[in-house]
Amino acid sequence: MKKVGIVMGSDSDLPVISKATDVLTALGIPFEAHVYSAHRTPEQARDFALNARANGFGAIIAAAGMAAHLAGAIAANTTLPVIGIPCSSSVLDGMDALLSTVMMPSGIPVATVAVNGGANAALLCAQILAVEDAELARRLDEKRQNDAAKVLEKDAEIAARFNK
Repeated sequence: MKKVGIVMGSDSDLPVISKATDVLTALGIPFEAHVYSAHRTPEQARDFALNARANGFGAIIAAAGMAAHLAGAIAANTTLPVIGIPCSSSVLDGMDALLSTVMMPSGIPVATVAVNGGANAALLCAQILAVEDAELARRLDEKRQNDAAKVLEKDAEIAARFNK
């Protein structure tokens, strides 16, 4: 199975990345995580992206806040799918990162999830990898069924409490 590469601009993004690593772990998807900055360590970020396919990655998650150029910098150096996670900051509550991540020029796509959307970034990677992996597709289907069952349990609890 291909690995998922995870790159964060700062270790302050760990709470968001932890949501992604929890999902990847639960689905049995191998991953590798790094801290590379588009601005402070551009050569390392570029090298990671340039070599990602050869190093066994099938998709990359890039999380950054504020200017949030990391996902675009990674995407500029690979043709692997890149999923950007805009991270909130104290300045504009993540709107700056969202706009920086989603507004990529034609020809360099970055799939973008919600601000702090680590779990959905991991799920999108899983769906991409599952195109060629029937067992992973089965695990994703099972997760969806389990998630639906949890919602229906909550519905039954609320209905019992209020619908008399």
